[in-house]
Amino acid sequence: MDDAFEVPAEWYDGTNALRHSGVLRWDGRGGLSLQASSSRVDLNAADLRFGEIRTDRTLYRSESVPDFRLFLPNDLPPGLASQLPGKSEYGAWVDKLGLGKAAAIFSAVSVAAVALFMTAPDWLGPRIPASWERNIGEAMVGDFGGRICHTPEGDAALAKLLGKVDPAKEKVRAGIANMDMVNAIALPGGQVLLFDGLVQQAESPEEIAGVLAHEVGHVRERHVMTALLRQFGLSVLLAGADSGLTNGAVGLASMGYSRDAEREADDYARARMAQSDISPLGAASFFERMAKEHSGEDNSPALLGWIASHPSSNERAKAFRDAAGGRTAYPRAITDDEFEALKTMCADDPDVEEFDFF
Repeated sequence: MDDAFEVPAEWYDGTNALRHSGVLRWDGRGGLSLQASSSRVDLNAADLRFGEIRTDRTLYRSESVPDFRLFLPNDLPPGLASQLPGKSEYGAWVDKLGLGKAAAIFSAVSVAAVALFMTAPDWLGPRIPASWERNIGEAMVGDFGGRICHTPEGDAALAKLLGKVDPAKEKVRAGIANMDMVNAIALPGGQVLLFDGLVQQAESPEEIAGVLAHEVGHVRERHVMTALLRQFGLSVLLAGADSGLTNGAVGLASMGYSRDAEREADDYARARMAQSDISPLGAASFFERMAKEHSGEDNSPALLGWIASHPSSNERAKAFRDAAGGRTAYPRAITDDEFEALKTMCADDPDVEEFDFF
């Protein structure tokens, strides 16, 4: 049988303010008890936790009795000291494993978490229920702060163009935003916005049709939530996107898709334009002009927005030009008057708000 130890002890039993002076007795096997002339307390070592080291003694507390306090000498016999909780340097589980093993486990968990975060948008985005996506879109954008342009003629022209590039029964919602950026975005919940800066850059309705069809492609191919999750993270689902319109609009405008997603959207656009007999040469001209005008300009509006987040404009121009197969004569996508209505839509809307980044 192991030898028993007794060491001086003072304690408060947690039921009153009376201080007890006596001894802590260890029977050499596992039994601990506090003994004084007027008190005896049996202890469970697992219930004790380290408190703090004072000048000449150490404080221990009880997990089950909040006001219990036990004071013991700092120089306890090794056998007894092993029965009591020690000071935690890094945290209980780290101290138990050792700093090296704990660091290795933490590193492995961190790598797994980063890998999950990086890949989550690709598999989670297309699986977001459509109802959730609509709610997220409404919460993020609404009416874009009153910055969506409306005129009877412009709305009718846009609806006509949209009908040709989006043959689905349930149409994507489209609008022109009063923002002077060469940009167009697909939003959660089946919304597409062309920015007025892009509309003003267009030299034909076929150019606008190519851009519009591309953004509709992102909606139909379920690319939007994937890109949104990558841009803003899972907070989009948990807490909604940035409610500040300025920050949210800039973030949405710079939202990028993978190169594969961009090519899928372009493939969709060319297929829809061929189905509606809309010339792909207009889109080719648009991309060629953007590539030429903004080549090497790091701070250009195009690089802030739509052009910068897509594959090479020259590459895309060639793909749209090749889609014509040498054909040059096509019917107009919309009339000249309808194209002009799109061009003047924001200028002619007396109620539309102007967007100011600063």
